[in-house]
Amino acid sequence: MKLVTFDDGLVGRIADDQVVELDTGSTREFFERGQAVPETGRRFALADVRLRAPIVPKKFFHTAGNFREHHEDLARVNWSHPVNKGIVFFQNVDAIIGPDEPIVYPSHLTKELDYELELAVVIGKPGKFFSAEQAVEHIAGYLVFNDITARDIQRREMESGVFSFSKAIDTFCPIGPYILTADEVDDPHDLDMELRVNGQVRQKSDTGRMSVSIPQLVAYHSPQVYSAGDIVTTGTVAGVAASTDDPFANYLKPGDVVEAEIEGLGVLRNPVVSWRDAYGTEPPTADQWV
Repeated sequence: MKLVTFDDGLVGRIADDQVVELDTGSTREFFERGQAVPETGRRFALADVRLRAPIVPKKFFHTAGNFREHHEDLARVNWSHPVNKGIVFFQNVDAIIGPDEPIVYPSHLTKELDYELELAVVIGKPGKFFSAEQAVEHIAGYLVFNDITARDIQRREMESGVFSFSKAIDTFCPIGPYILTADEVDDPHDLDMELRVNGQVRQKSDTGRMSVSIPQLVAYHSPQVYSAGDIVTTGTVAGVAASTDDPFANYLKPGDVVEAEIEGLGVLRNPVVSWRDAYGTEPPTADQWV
């Protein structure tokens, strides 16, 4: 099932060129009810609806450094800190946006806006303290995640060994365009991944290059307690702007269009817009204490 949230918060599944409405208040509720949700009988043309972020989880668990190639890519250009497996933190769910929604460039906060293509896992069943073997029972689906990052802020944060602000700014968490339920994914460790900026391929890899498997990741985070509908990310691949020979030629800027794609999970497309274009004013003065 391709599960979507659309228009003013309606929930449905994509069936060919239509969206079949489901009788539930949210996709979180869909999973809380064990996916046992009837249809309302209403159908909409897919072309006529506006897809939103498919889910807003209660908790959003970040995993960084899970693809060795990402660490090696950054090490090659002498990135300030290693990005090895084992980095975990929470994302700000209020930063979530959906397909075709703009990433707002906060020029008063950062000059190094980067992209990171990731596979995200949707938790369908509450639980805690379970094994990797048991984790499969808790995995309900998958979606595309673009982990937008302010690299200049991140470098400062990583001096203390922790980063969060650099990835949690408003609009920095695009997800979508839909959740593909786990029963339709033969092998989540065998999916092609590609991110493009203005049609140019920047990241290209596959999920089989993870250092730690998805069940292991899901089990690892389980002591933090899962609710139905929570999200777990799996880390990005090589090719971020920060790892290129000329990062400032590749960092995102207003006018760019980013397309994040994972095989079977669709294309998550987001434009980058200036603060003025988004809000009609100049950016406010940034408060700095570091």
